[in-house]
Amino acid sequence: MHEYWTEFLTVALAHLLAVASPGPDFAVVMRQSLCRGLKPALWTSTGIGSGILLHITYSLLGIGLLISQSVVAFNVLKWIGAAYLIWVGFQCLRAKPQAPSDEPLQQALPSESAWQAFRLGFLTNVLNPKATLFFVALFSVVISPDTPKWVQGIYGGWMFVATTLWFCGFSFFLSGERVRRVFQRCSHWIERVMGVVLFGLAARLFAATRD
Repeated sequence: MHEYWTEFLTVALAHLLAVASPGPDFAVVMRQSLCRGLKPALWTSTGIGSGILLHITYSLLGIGLLISQSVVAFNVLKWIGAAYLIWVGFQCLRAKPQAPSDEPLQQALPSESAWQAFRLGFLTNVLNPKATLFFVALFSVVISPDTPKWVQGIYGGWMFVATTLWFCGFSFFLSGERVRRVFQRCSHWIERVMGVVLFGLAARLFAATRD
């Protein structure tokens, strides 16, 4: 296993840079943390991590390469992903002011089940064609074809854990009591801003190319 450490560190660094960069995942976790509370944010983060598992699976099977090389398949995924971001953004724009309250912010807003929060993170990640291209490039360029599948699976497991922990940590930070108190009075504006951001991200997806 020691001969794969250099490759693993390259994969881990590339993945860290991708996860830390602002994008749809970052936007929805921020929105969930500031406007819904810690529990929904953690479920959304877990959904994002689970989406990573799907990307890894089809990359290992070679399906991702087929998607990246097919104009039709890529465009269909791009349009579905952009449409989903527009739908989520529209929901954010409908946010209304909440009366000041001492109760946790997530109790002052319409309830959201664990499944709804998980689904939001999962679909946001899975329907992002840029994530598809990233993992295809990772498994076809960075990772050697001679690397055993079980070793590639370990790489994938690490990326799943790292992604989930990253966004869960982000959720804990933004859902802290002090941060929550600061943003409680303007939570509806945060949601609306996130809606505009998601519209912008959707526009970027519409304009995305396989290059």
